[in-house]
Amino acid sequence: MSESNIIIENNDSVRTITINRPKQLNALNSQTISELSQALKEADAEIGVKVIVLTGSGEKAFVAGADIKEFASFSVEEGKKLSKEGHDKLFDLAQNLSTPIIAAINGFALGGGLELAMSAHIRVASDNAKMGLPEVSLGVIPGYGGTQRLAQLVGRGKAMEMIATAGMISAEDAQKWGLVNHVTTVDRLMEKCHEIAGKIVKNSSSAIGLAIKAVNANYTDGENGFETEIEEFGNCFGTDDFKEGTTAFIERRKANFK
Repeated sequence: MSESNIIIENNDSVRTITINRPKQLNALNSQTISELSQALKEADAEIGVKVIVLTGSGEKAFVAGADIKEFASFSVEEGKKLSKEGHDKLFDLAQNLSTPIIAAINGFALGGGLELAMSAHIRVASDNAKMGLPEVSLGVIPGYGGTQRLAQLVGRGKAMEMIATAGMISAEDAQKWGLVNHVTTVDRLMEKCHEIAGKIVKNSSSAIGLAIKAVNANYTDGENGFETEIEEFGNCFGTDDFKEGTTAFIERRKANFK
């Protein structure tokens, strides 16, 4: 894949995808969204990739928002199309990816940037990070899942406060509110993400993928999370990982998942 706005690096079973538009504070434009979409699909398709770490270049911003210049003159129908395509191409794709994504939030995560981080399965923030959904200050609302995922993570009241005030919160408050899993120093951010990834890669990738599906089902209209759990629990019994995991347990050895 030929990319100009992202950098891809591999470290054993962990793939790091870095949004590389530092002069624009890694703002998301249509090209970057397309490149991220393709990169996530490729990583998910590769058997050797067990965890994805998603971050932004530099120490100022993870992603400071969407590129407003691209849609400032859009019509109502163009606005709806922009949101729908963003959901389908990147944000829903990321949330439902069977390979777990860790968002390494290194600085500002605003608007589409916070929405991207919330689409990841785990979030780790540097202590200088600032997060918010400032869209209403521009006369628009979050359009890439922000109104839904923020409320799921922090509760309706806090989500409404963040959205209505268009304000930013600190990494410390984000952790208190349940928006991020961990907060660490800037220089330890990637180390912490790889520490978590190292624990993940020891486990069954097939089981983790099915667990992601089951957890997401609770937040999907028309799906019963308990029924999905029953279905995917049963599906585990047909995998090589289940055979290896249970055999290893009985034989009192560590499982060797392929």
